[in-house]
Amino acid sequence: MTLVTAKEQASGREPEQQAHANDPSAPTLRTSRRPRRASRHPLRAEFLRGFAPWAGAALFLACAVAMAATSAQWQGGWAETRERLHVTAVLLGVPLALAAGCRQGGRERRRRTEELMATAVRGTLARSLAAALPVACWAVAGYAVAAALALLATALTATGDRPDLVAPLMDAVALASGALVGHVVGRRLPWRLTPPLFAVAGYVVLGVVAYDSTSSLRQLSPIGSTSDTDVPVWWQPPVMAVWLGGLAVAAVLAHAARRRLTALLPLAAATAAGTLLVQTGDGLWHTNPLARRQVCDTSTAPQICVNARYEDLLPQVTDALADLTTRLDGVQNLPVRFTDLPGEPGPDEVHLPITTPIGWTVVRGRLTDPRQFAWEAGMALYDRDECDTAVDPVVARTDEAVQHYLAPHPLAGHFEKLQAQRGEAERAELRERLAARARLQAMGGEERRAWLSAYFATARECDPREVPAL
Repeated sequence: MTLVTAKEQASGREPEQQAHANDPSAPTLRTSRRPRRASRHPLRAEFLRGFAPWAGAALFLACAVAMAATSAQWQGGWAETRERLHVTAVLLGVPLALAAGCRQGGRERRRRTEELMATAVRGTLARSLAAALPVACWAVAGYAVAAALALLATALTATGDRPDLVAPLMDAVALASGALVGHVVGRRLPWRLTPPLFAVAGYVVLGVVAYDSTSSLRQLSPIGSTSDTDVPVWWQPPVMAVWLGGLAVAAVLAHAARRRLTALLPLAAATAAGTLLVQTGDGLWHTNPLARRQVCDTSTAPQICVNARYEDLLPQVTDALADLTTRLDGVQNLPVRFTDLPGEPGPDEVHLPITTPIGWTVVRGRLTDPRQFAWEAGMALYDRDECDTAVDPVVARTDEAVQHYLAPHPLAGHFEKLQAQRGEAERAELRERLAARARLQAMGGEERRAWLSAYFATARECDPREVPAL
């Protein structure tokens, strides 16, 4: 038996440790005591392990792949990026959040630990939040990373306007609310098929309500307006957050709170917010003021204007139309400007070739085909669409000769080769067109400017006797 002296007891050391202290030459003995590890919060395991991180990764991949697959249609335009992100988050992210929360809510039934968890010290509300919040937070985090990458991609090729950070915040509220509601449904209906069926039902309801223009309930959908030129009134986002968040909090409290009547408070707030949204209707949205303005290059004739939302495109458009405006230098009776505003142009204006929707004429902040763009701009300088009868062949050849001189079609040579291989009538028509082009090209500078001035004075005439011929 080992005897412990009073001195050793007073020192608080084990006998072996005391012997080592008295004799430094003695071999060091390892004690069996280990330092006590700091206690960790129970949410740590929920956040770092289990299903929640996988749910966040799945939502990130879904949103990132959907955005990347359609990047040509939004990259370079802030409004288009906002709208595409918003629709992706609601129609794809929210159903995934519903399914993820639903699966998490049914795990106790799958593990057959319901009776065991019922005996835990923590109450039902605390246990529910401990399981639901990690899924909601990871869903928001996954979307946040996808949204940040999309905004960065647009920042590298932006053509004007400015980013909108309110819409991603609203998407985060919708995703978190979806995860919480899904968790409650999973606790109530803990079947294996509940998550996919609930996700499909959520997708259908969100899509039908949002795109049904005849229903006043579409204002309750987090999608709201589907036009990239519309922006919400300042109070719409917080009211929508109260509507979505109130429903989610009411569902959680009604399911797990000790006093379930407390669910009436968030439910009342959600009801008031929803009523306000429905009664306001289309007044929740208005056209972006920037879309009603344009920036212009006044050094050319006609002046070249682009919508203020895409003001950084003006140098590219001016370069694309440089040859056309050079050939029109000194010509009279031209339109004052190419305009890029919604609605009909003014009496002395013509529409600039369309640059929207992004993905056709403009892709990732660049004009895809400047020669095609210039040809379309030249076509806009004359308009005989209002003529009651077919355009006279002589007038049509004159129009085509002027168009070819100002900005030839990029595939004009290819079309001419095909026409030369057809019948005699088509070849004769081709010869007459080529002769008209040659006559216009052979004119001297002053003569051509005078002739073009007379031609553009009749750019909307239908009577062939009024139009100067070649």
